[in-house]
Amino acid sequence: MHSPIVITGMGIACPLGCGVDTVWRRLCAGESGIGTIEHFDTTSFPVRLAGMVPDRHSDPEAGIDSEALVSAKERRKLDRFTLYALAAAEEALAQSGWQPRTGSERQGTATIVGSGIGGFPTITAAQQTLHERGHRRLSPFTVPAFLANLAAGQLSIRHGFRGPIGCPVTACAAGLQAIGDGMRMIRSGEVEVALVGGAEGCVDPLSLASFHAMKAVSTNDRDPVRASRPFDRDRDGFVMGEGAGILVIETQEHALNRGATPLATIGGYGTSADAHHITAGPDDGAGAAAAIHRALSSAGLAPQDIGYINAHATSTPVGDRAEIAALRHVFGHHLPGIPVSATKSATGHLLGAAGGIEAVFTAMAVREGALPPTLNLDCADSELEDLDLVPGTRRIQPTRHALCNAFGFGGVNASLLASRL
Repeated sequence: MHSPIVITGMGIACPLGCGVDTVWRRLCAGESGIGTIEHFDTTSFPVRLAGMVPDRHSDPEAGIDSEALVSAKERRKLDRFTLYALAAAEEALAQSGWQPRTGSERQGTATIVGSGIGGFPTITAAQQTLHERGHRRLSPFTVPAFLANLAAGQLSIRHGFRGPIGCPVTACAAGLQAIGDGMRMIRSGEVEVALVGGAEGCVDPLSLASFHAMKAVSTNDRDPVRASRPFDRDRDGFVMGEGAGILVIETQEHALNRGATPLATIGGYGTSADAHHITAGPDDGAGAAAAIHRALSSAGLAPQDIGYINAHATSTPVGDRAEIAALRHVFGHHLPGIPVSATKSATGHLLGAAGGIEAVFTAMAVREGALPPTLNLDCADSELEDLDLVPGTRRIQPTRHALCNAFGFGGVNASLLASRL
């Protein structure tokens, strides 16, 4: 019998701050990380709000300390998404106590960090430099800054991890698929430990204008903290966020043998394709349902065993409805009794980092016996009125098994199960 796979370290950088404990406290307190965009001038821009990782100046308690992570010289070689991955990984690795010393330990450590877009701000800035100042003014670090796999690459280099390295680039499912890939490598015996998760930093004029052209993002800048409204009848699109969520995973046997403290078990993972449409899943949620079924099967659990669902729930009507259809297909008459919350209401949608961050939230829910709320849910869609969407306020509720979903453009679906030890 296989030893279960456990989480031994978690790290986070997101619009609610940096540090799992602080972010979890703020999330459960109903705080929002959404605000007006600071990365560029939005005076004549159609989208003026996003979820940005705070710095030390704006958030002395939990802002990102870029200078402590990398020198100013090295910072110029990195895109924001890599900086966020470095911050989250430092926390996760410190908590896990994983510092491989031998060649075998280094070879036995995988680094799998997904991203939906990678260094998009670096690309757009380089294009502007090329247009305005010519090719001779381009930095030689442009390419290694924007490549999507460079978050994983920088982490591997910094920490000396010489096992498999990877980067699922699967839109908004990337972070969760990275965790699933790491689980498979551990299960196959290819590695003993995996640093996994997702990173994104695409609060950028071109990415936001492109999503705006699709009519997918919220333009409700009158009250930014209320703009992200999953499941609410008055939602007008998603709010883009940025950050990273990183986990250290390994078998429970390996963790205990080296004296580490397991935090939660991740017993099930499933992924599937819709084979339907480039940006929208089928109305019946069949592809998403297939991923959830696979996660349940791999964990040896039945639908009625699940006590909480952290929904993908981006705050777009089409996406929200398809996910709920999938949940109804899988859980049937049990669904109204299972709490379902949408933490993107507090963080915005972090694209490829969403799965990594929400996996942390899901693990914390089973570990702490508390369910984070869905903010800004004043009036749910009529077809959702029978569901428990945990509106407004966190709930103290011991939970044995919880589900986390992540779905992306191209029809990619991923689901992960976290369980209390």
